[in-house]
Amino acid sequence: MIIIKKIIDKSGFYSIDSFGVKNYHLGVVSIFAIVLFIVLTFTLGYVTYIAEANISGSTIEDYGDAVWLMLMASSTIGFGGELPVTLVGRITVFTMFVLGVGILGLLGGLFAQKAFGFSDTNIKNRELRKQNQEILNKVNQLEAKIDALISQKSDPS
Repeated sequence: MIIIKKIIDKSGFYSIDSFGVKNYHLGVVSIFAIVLFIVLTFTLGYVTYIAEANISGSTIEDYGDAVWLMLMASSTIGFGGELPVTLVGRITVFTMFVLGVGILGLLGGLFAQKAFGFSDTNIKNRELRKQNQEILNKVNQLEAKIDALISQKSDPS
């Protein structure tokens, strides 16, 4: 676990701002998610093809069918004409469904965040809080100076 944390810390996935908040770099995370999705699609497609090839009742006749099955599972569109009949094939489709939907959801969320500027709102709110604190500190300093002037004026000695 420590090794994974060190890799993530050095990966460029995020930077830490002056407020101590992790700001994820959407481009790096997006590229990682796309590469992971492609690797999963082709790897699990291959495993499915090996498990389903030459099995009676299997509709997966070649590697392309297995990859298509992985794409359809990850996009929740449906299986179309391809259905796994072996336990291994069904497990790979289930795995791709869970991971693929998660990855595609992540990419959709990243796109929405970039397109609609949700992260910009968070940054603006942190900046406004910082500015408000600076203004409050300045007001407190001015009040202290005014109080000192009033006390000097009221004390004739």
